[in-house]
Amino acid sequence: MIIAQISDTHIALDTPDADQRLRDLAATIADVNTLDPAPAAIVHTGDIVHNGRQDEYAEAASVLARARVPVYVVAGNKDDRKNLRAAFSSYRYLGGGEGEFVDYAIDDYPVRLIALDTVRAGSSKGDFCAERARRLIDLIDAETTKPIAVFTHHPPFEVMVGPERLHFETPEKMSRLRRALQHSGRVVGVFSGHVHRAACGHVGRIPASIVPCTATTRRYGEYPPHMTMCPVYQVHRFDAGGFASETRIVRAEPASR
Repeated sequence: MIIAQISDTHIALDTPDADQRLRDLAATIADVNTLDPAPAAIVHTGDIVHNGRQDEYAEAASVLARARVPVYVVAGNKDDRKNLRAAFSSYRYLGGGEGEFVDYAIDDYPVRLIALDTVRAGSSKGDFCAERARRLIDLIDAETTKPIAVFTHHPPFEVMVGPERLHFETPEKMSRLRRALQHSGRVVGVFSGHVHRAACGHVGRIPASIVPCTATTRRYGEYPPHMTMCPVYQVHRFDAGGFASETRIVRAEPASR
């Protein structure tokens, strides 16, 4: 199974680089559409838009609709849950706008996909309360035969690059998520965003990684000059040995809106 992961597109309409952010997303989706073999799905791990506004989501949804494979979205700290659900109301896995948290499981593939909600309104840091831990364990236990890939916005491990190591409000909240992820032994990968740069870690024995920011003007880390305006995303391939991931570089060409 192949999964394409994008994150932190930060679509906005009122910033000097607003058009560039849209071009980055459009170019990335166009590149995913060229992959051979094609991925089974695209997962966007949050901060789809920058201000949580309906008009921003309308622009993002229009571009994501060009994907030739199913798209699954995760809420980030810049997202507004209500407006996200409204913009992607045709995405039935979001549950028709019900419930406080945007979390769900997808059972359509050899690997079961679980999306988590690590957002706390008004904070850039992650949250994972006891209720969310219970919901995650219920999602894990609902199917007992498939390996599981989990997608979060905030990474549940100590990030050793960049200015901040912990991206949850408290170590205890991150530990609660880590314990729940290790509940069954069937989670084989955890994939996150938020940090705007690539990083790897572990949750116990589970490999975990962070995809770089898709928006080139918001991306952190060292890139050679010819890649400054090239979006990047990650492709995760699963087989009997687990996940193998690679970073895909998108050509820096203008994309139509």
